[in-house]
Amino acid sequence: MGGSTQVGKNDWRQRDWRQMAAVKLSTEYDSEGGVFVNKLSTRVLNGLAKLTGSIQGDPSGEFRYPLLGVVTKYLSVLYDHEDRNALVTMNADVGKNLSVKYLRDIKAQQGEVKLMAHTASLKYKTEISYEVPATTLPKVVCTFPLGQLKAEEVELDEDRAIALSGFIGGSVLNGQAVASYSDENATLKYTFKDEELTLVPSISWPQLSPSLAFKRQFGPKNKISYFQNLETSTWTAVYKYKPVDDFKVKLGYDSEVRLCWASFWLGKEDSGAKTAPKKCKMQVMLHVPQDDVKSGLLLFRLKKRWDLL
Repeated sequence: MGGSTQVGKNDWRQRDWRQMAAVKLSTEYDSEGGVFVNKLSTRVLNGLAKLTGSIQGDPSGEFRYPLLGVVTKYLSVLYDHEDRNALVTMNADVGKNLSVKYLRDIKAQQGEVKLMAHTASLKYKTEISYEVPATTLPKVVCTFPLGQLKAEEVELDEDRAIALSGFIGGSVLNGQAVASYSDENATLKYTFKDEELTLVPSISWPQLSPSLAFKRQFGPKNKISYFQNLETSTWTAVYKYKPVDDFKVKLGYDSEVRLCWASFWLGKEDSGAKTAPKKCKMQVMLHVPQDDVKSGLLLFRLKKRWDLL
C-alpha cells in the first residue's frame, strides 16, 4: 500500500510539472524567401502565463529578428531585441458587457485605447478606439445582426474628413444579399448556396464592374471553383481534390497573369501544425507561366512542431 501511494504521489508531481511548464518548439521554412523561423513557447504558473521567443535564420546563415514575449490573460509584452523596443498590450473587463484594451509602442511613445461593448447575446457590438496621444477623432465600429457600420477620420485632399464604410445584408429568395460601401465604392453581391452549388453574382459602382463566382461540389472529395470578371474578361479556375481531412490537392489557372499552378497540402490548409499528422504541415507548389513553360518554379513551405515537455 505504501509503495502504491508513493508511486501515485510521483505520478501526480510529474503531471503537475508538465502542466506548469509545457514547452513547445516549432520550425517554419518558406523556400521562396529561404528563411527559417523558429518559435519556442513554455507555459508557466500553472498555465496563467506563457513565455514565447522566436528567431529567424537567413539564407546567409545569420540569425536575426529575435523576439521575446510574455503573455497572460490581461497583459502581454513583446520585446524586439534588434529594435530595442517593446509592444505592450493590456486588457481588462469593466462590468459584464464592457472591456478595455490598451496597446503601447514604447519606442514610438504612441498607443491606442479600445473600448468594446456588447449585449449579452453578442448580436450588437460597439468598438471605439482612439490614439494616445490623440491625433485624430476616435474610430467607431458598430456591428448588428444585419451588418456593420464604421466611421473614422481620414486625410482627403490635404483636409480631414469623416469616412463612412460598412455593409448590410439579409435573406432574399433562397440566398443572401449583401450591399457594402467603402472608399466611395459600392458593391452589391448575392449568394445562393445549397449542398452542391454556390453561385455568387456581384456588381460594383461607380465602375459598373460585374463578376460571377461559381462553385460546384462533386461528392465529398471533389470541387471546382470558377471566377469571371465580366468587364475585363479575366477568369480563374480551381479544382480541389480532398480524399481525407489532412491531405488536399489543388490545380488552378489565372488568366490575368497567364499562370498555371498546382499545390498539395499535408495537414489542414488553414490550421497550424498542432492538429496535423506527426504535427508536421507541408505545402508544395508548382507555378508554370503560360508564356514561358521552362521558367516554372517549385516552392514549398514546411512547419514542424515538437512538444518537448
